[in-house]
Amino acid sequence: MAKKRILSVDDSASIRQMVAFTLETAGYEVVTANDGQDGLDRAKSTSVDMVITDLNMPRLSGIDMIKQLRTLPAFKFVPIVMLTTESEERKKQEGRAAGATGWIVKPFNPDQLLAVVKKLVS
Repeated sequence: MAKKRILSVDDSASIRQMVAFTLETAGYEVVTANDGQDGLDRAKSTSVDMVITDLNMPRLSGIDMIKQLRTLPAFKFVPIVMLTTESEERKKQEGRAAGATGWIVKPFNPDQLLAVVKKLVS
């Protein structure tokens, strides 16, 4: 069976590395992007089974990236999880309205991240 491919979008290199390490160790393939615009560009050129994105990033926020991804037929049903320091209910509602499937607050627990990924991409 082919590895599931996950796009990790975050302007923090250390978070991208932690997410990639956590997921690759569990057998997933990870594509990384360093901001929302980069994430959108990579999503358009690579098929992915899931997107994990930060909220506050330069060039294009996570919410704006999700809104644009959801307009693409290939991303109609792809799970998109916000991984952010934001925990306000208003922000979560904004994320859901944009099309986010789930929300994980940083700092994240690797086991929690894997549980969410397994649930959404198996």
